[in-house]
Amino acid sequence: MSDPVAAEPAIVLVEPQLSENIGTAARAMANFGLTDLRLVKPRDGWPSDKARSAASGADHVIDRVRVFTSLPEAIADLTFVYATTARMREVAKRVVGPREAASRSFAHIRAGNAVGYLFGRERTGLNNEEVSLADEILTLPVNPSFSSLNIAQAVLIVAYEWRLVAMGETLPFDAAIAEQAPRDQLVAMFEHLENALDDAGFFRPSEKRPHITLAIRAMLQRAGLTGQEVRTLRGMIAALERRPTRPRKTVEGQLTTERGKS
Repeated sequence: MSDPVAAEPAIVLVEPQLSENIGTAARAMANFGLTDLRLVKPRDGWPSDKARSAASGADHVIDRVRVFTSLPEAIADLTFVYATTARMREVAKRVVGPREAASRSFAHIRAGNAVGYLFGRERTGLNNEEVSLADEILTLPVNPSFSSLNIAQAVLIVAYEWRLVAMGETLPFDAAIAEQAPRDQLVAMFEHLENALDDAGFFRPSEKRPHITLAIRAMLQRAGLTGQEVRTLRGMIAALERRPTRPRKTVEGQLTTERGKS
């Protein structure tokens, strides 16, 4: 049996009319780790420079494209097939959404079966005969008054849901969380700020000072400040206090500790 993560469903585009749509579909596939792209009678023929350009670097998908003269030929090796459509069909088949389809596809592939998703023409989609060749119908929860999707958009949604099932919600990176400032740095900043506010006459009436200082400290603690952020805030407070800075040269070449323009 194949590795269930390495194995993947095939994406089958039936009579795509624009090479650019093939390329953007390939790009969407590459975004989420799919590489098996099959074309049934592409209108503009194959290979296509326009498709490669639209793929924006997904050359490994474009290079593996296989072209077929009929849909039965394109899905001959598949044991379970989904037909994507945005409208109700006369064909009586089970209808699922993209998330359920991804889960069921993963189970089929894990069991050693080959799975494929069919996508129809840009203007008319799949016809009923083509849908009849599928095992189930896959549709998306789109706005019923505007249900038409670009092929690449539909492929992207299906590929995304597949990726979630096959790989989980593991993200390629996460934000580096800086270590919060030690408590002594926070306390020193609180005292610095409160002294500056005292000098500025902020606490009026004075009997409200304890309540206001507690509120300020709670507000600043909720920010989860890092050591660098505490130092920046203390520098800002010192600037408002007009405290001397470190010695520096003015434009005239003289040393000064005064704030203001050099």
